[in-house]
Amino acid sequence: MSTVSHFVHSKSKQLAYFVRGFLQHKIPYSELDLFFWDTMEEWAQIKKGKNLPYENTEQVFWHLLHQVHYWPKKALTEDLYLRGELETCLCCLESDGDYPMPLDCIGIRP
Repeated sequence: MSTVSHFVHSKSKQLAYFVRGFLQHKIPYSELDLFFWDTMEEWAQIKKGKNLPYENTEQVFWHLLHQVHYWPKKALTEDLYLRGELETCLCCLESDGDYPMPLDCIGIRP
């Protein structure tokens, strides 16, 4: 049985891969959207640790996941401010939390 920490650590690397690939026009938006729904389905299976405090990486993970689901494809690819925020999230996830969290990061568990 997976825990919240294990889930976030595993899925954050995958999320970074999919978002970076999408932003570099290597992965279609449909694949990014499918990853979102697969992640939500897997999250529903997590039974342990949902009451534990958040780690920074987890907050960034949920924030980034929300952003790529909330904003339309055009905004994700063309809004320079949003792309900068996404890049900061990616750097944080790819560095295992050694990179500063983005400003106004309010990632929460679904």
